Amino acid sequence: MKTAYLESNVIKTMLEQMKTNFGGKLTKELKEYTLEINNDIGKGIIKGMSLKGGISYLEFDMVFYHDLELSINTPNKNPIYFTYCSKGTLTHSFGHKGEKRSLESYQTGILTSKRNDENILYFTKDEQLKTTLITVQTGKKENNPEVDGLKAKLRETFFKEEDSGNFIYIGSHNLKIAEKIEQLNAISQKGIVRSLLIQGLVHVILALEIQQHKDDLKNQNLQTGSLTLRDMDTIKEVTQFINNNSESQITISQLYSQFGLSPSKLQEGFKLMHGHTVTEYIREVRIKKAEELIKNTDMNISEVVYTIGLTSRSYFSKIFKEKYNCSPKDYKFAQRSMAISA
Repeated sequence: MKTAYLESNVIKTMLEQMKTNFGGKLTKELKEYTLEINNDIGKGIIKGMSLKGGISYLEFDMVFYHDLELSINTPNKNPIYFTYCSKGTLTHSFGHKGEKRSLESYQTGILTSKRNDENILYFTKDEQLKTTLITVQTGKKENNPEVDGLKAKLRETFFKEEDSGNFIYIGSHNLKIAEKIEQLNAISQKGIVRSLLIQGLVHVILALEIQQHKDDLKNQNLQTGSLTLRDMDTIKEVTQFINNNSESQITISQLYSQFGLSPSKLQEGFKLMHGHTVTEYIREVRIKKAEELIKNTDMNISEVVYTIGLTSRSYFSKIFKEKYNCSPKDYKFAQRSMAISA
C-alpha cells in the first residue's frame, strides 16, 4: 500500500503535490491544471480548476498500479466535498481508524468534518477509476449575497450545530450527473470560453448532487430499487443508443430485446436515472435536437420534423411549444431576428 499526502485545498498546490508524489507532466491553461501520468505508479489524467466563490473541482481518470491511499489534511479548513463516481469504486474514511465507506459507479457522495479529521481516499490496484470531487469552502466570506447565501445554506444543511462529528452521505445512483461530466470532458474550446463552460457545468453538477441528496431524504426506502449495477450500466448504454439514433423509430420492445432488460427494469431505470419514461426521454432528445437544427441550420420546419424521426408537424409543434413556450415557426423567426441584429 502506497500513501500520498495532500495538505492544501488550493488546486494549483494540490496538483503540484500530486506531481511530486506520482511524477508525470503538469500543464496549465488559464486556471485549469492537468497532470498526465504514465509511469510505474499508474496511467491516466488528474485535472482540476479553481472557480469563483470558493468552489473548485478535481477529477481523477486513473489506473494505479499499486493499492494507494491519498490523505487530504487541511486542519484549518472545513470544506464540503461533493463526489461523483463515474466508473469503478472509490472508498473513503475519516482518518485511518474511521469506518470505510465506498462509492460505486453512478453514485454521489457528500462529506465534511467538524473535527478536522484527514480525509483518506483509497484507490484499488489495477482498477480504472473515474471520479469527480467538487470542493466548496464554506467559511470564507465572498461579499456576494448569492454566493454567501449558498454557503450559508450548505452550512445549515451539512453542519448540524448539535453534531460535533463527521458527516458522510452516500447517495443513490444518478445518470444525469454522469451525462454532465461527459459534457465537461467533451469541451473542446480553448481559453476563456473553455473556462466559462467548465464553470457553468461544475455549478450544474453541484446543483444536481445537492438535489440528489434532497430527493434521497424524501425517498429513503427507494434508493436503486431492483436495479443492479450491471442493469445501470445497461441503462447508460440504452441512453447512448437513443441519443445516437433518436431519428429512428425506436420501440420499447426493440430496446429490451436488444439490451436484455425487462420492460419493467427498463422503465424503472429511466425513471430513476432521467426522471422520465423511455418514451418521454426519446421525445426530449428529439425536441432538443430539433431546437439545435432550427437554431443552427437553414432547414424549414417540415424538414426538421422528418430529420428528428417524426411524421406529424402538428404533433411536433404541440410538444415543441410545451417545452419552449412558443411555436417552432416563432422560435425560428426569433433566432433569425437575433442573427440580423447581431
